[in-house]
Amino acid sequence: MHFVKQNTYFISDLHLGAPSLEQSQQRERKVVDFLKSIQDDCATLYIVGDLFDYWFEYKKVVPRGHTRLLGTLATMADAGMQLHIFTGNHDLWMTDYLGQELGATIHHQPLKIQLGTGQFYIAHGDGLGPGDLKYKMIKRIFTNRICQWLYRRLHPNFGVGFAARMSRTSRNSQSDDDHAFLGDKERQLQHSLSVLENENIDFFIYGHRHHLKDLPLTHERKDGTKIEARYVVLGDWITLDSFAKWDGTTFTTSTYSPEQ
Repeated sequence: MHFVKQNTYFISDLHLGAPSLEQSQQRERKVVDFLKSIQDDCATLYIVGDLFDYWFEYKKVVPRGHTRLLGTLATMADAGMQLHIFTGNHDLWMTDYLGQELGATIHHQPLKIQLGTGQFYIAHGDGLGPGDLKYKMIKRIFTNRICQWLYRRLHPNFGVGFAARMSRTSRNSQSDDDHAFLGDKERQLQHSLSVLENENIDFFIYGHRHHLKDLPLTHERKDGTKIEARYVVLGDWITLDSFAKWDGTTFTTSTYSPEQ
């Protein structure tokens, strides 16, 4: 009997390339093992930002490494899996390389999509919600096409190296407390509530915050209508090895171990 793949998987924040080559390759092998464990039933894979700890594409040059993961994704895509990759705050300079090589759809903005019985809102999460004006200004500069064109005038050895140093500096400036769940103060959660004021969403799927959350979300609109959704943060593959799965009717979050 022919088996029809129907499951959709979500992962985020792999940060390949950090903090060292050895640690990155260990993490990469773990992710590859996970992908191989789901390849028989995975119809669609969403990588919801920060696949790489740093990334910048020149017309003819991309950062070296990550061959195990890219090869596995290519094999799965060739077998029919749909691949969606969201840019995050660490790899926002992603353009068309992975689209051409892997057949991936690259998303630079939040995506609203119907999957089975659920309406999904998917985004990495950086820069969403109120406040954080300094980062929002920096992101506008980094995503400006003229600024990107000027950056590409730099030699790749310097350009990629500088991007790696900026990413490392940003990461080293953070502590575990920066990833702690802030409850109602979470900007992504506040953004979700603002979306629910005008739209019907069943699942909000985010990365970026490096904690694993799957919470009920209720919003009362100005007209008194109550809307319910689920607020999901996917965790990461640095400490949590977490993922989410949707079979068209049931949504679950879990963590990966080689024994499962």
